[in-house]
Amino acid sequence: MTQLKFFDFKSASLSEKAALMGRAGSSPFSSIGHSVGVGFSQEFSSCRGSGVFTKASYSSSSNGTFMSKRAISSVDKEKFTAENYFYQIDGTSVSRSSMFSRNVKALDACDDEYGGVVVDPDRLPVNPDAFASMLRFSLSHWKMKGKNGIWLKLPLERSELVPVAVKEGFQYHHAERGYVMLTYWIPEGPCMLPTNATHQVGVGGFVINDKNEVLVVQEKFYAPSFADLWKIPTGFILESEEIYSGAVREVKEETGVDTEFVEVIAFRHAHNLAFDKSDLFFVCMLKPLSAQIKVDDLEIQAAKWMPLVEFVAQPLIQEDGMFKKIIDICIARLGKRYCGLLPHQVVSKFDGRPSCLYYNVIDAQDVNCKGN
Repeated sequence: MTQLKFFDFKSASLSEKAALMGRAGSSPFSSIGHSVGVGFSQEFSSCRGSGVFTKASYSSSSNGTFMSKRAISSVDKEKFTAENYFYQIDGTSVSRSSMFSRNVKALDACDDEYGGVVVDPDRLPVNPDAFASMLRFSLSHWKMKGKNGIWLKLPLERSELVPVAVKEGFQYHHAERGYVMLTYWIPEGPCMLPTNATHQVGVGGFVINDKNEVLVVQEKFYAPSFADLWKIPTGFILESEEIYSGAVREVKEETGVDTEFVEVIAFRHAHNLAFDKSDLFFVCMLKPLSAQIKVDDLEIQAAKWMPLVEFVAQPLIQEDGMFKKIIDICIARLGKRYCGLLPHQVVSKFDGRPSCLYYNVIDAQDVNCKGN
């Protein structure tokens, strides 16, 4: 297999340089009979910046050898580090012009905080062949720089680049509606990049009014065994959405009823569900702020206020250990024999960002929430 190597000309001995110069003149790849020194100017910028460039322009030296103007120029010494390299294929010096275009450019990218690289998805080359050449060059460059993981986000409209990246050794990481993310681990040994999200997060809203009626729904799409079941409104939270606000939103979307978050009553953790992912399901107690029901025709078949005793008496509730336990906990909370979890805003020094920590504080003077 043909192997591309970089030879550090500046650090070579005089005998090595002479040998290389001699081989370059006889190389079948060198049509002009001269070796070429390629000057590298390497600079990482932001993902939307100019990226990493390797440019070569040529001038003839006194001995007829073509050298990079970048390497011999004194104008850019303060801004760039110039190093001369010979390209070698299987030990033979190769003319720069026979291998690359006159302007070799690596993919625009920025460093991440873990020694890796994030490729800018907005500055990808249009031509797949150009992308393949730039990707191969970029991988060689990043390997020389000692980088770790490479993150390559390919938008949906650039899907023709996916097989090119896979051919170069990239692996699927995850996909969303508008893109696919691929990764490449450079160091030897196991890949240390984090895996894709392992969980989906759902919420359920237990809404009960002053008449001791529970807000329940029947879904439009269900398994035959659940045909007669009236259940609490449920759904998945959105990206960057809090659990408590997700529960309020889901109830509003499915039933049209406005609510106020009270507490997280309990949560269930299950595994190997949709697409073999794990599932977190948070049951939230909500206080109704309105009573009129307006059903979401896309998801919900029917919705109503059902007396609590009738809701609990449903065979599917009584026969299901988890649902029955959830209802028991909700009833205990109504009887002030149980205290749920409230969100508290906290900031961690690890990331400096505010987040919600859910916990309860039992106060003997609190008539609304007395612990067991």
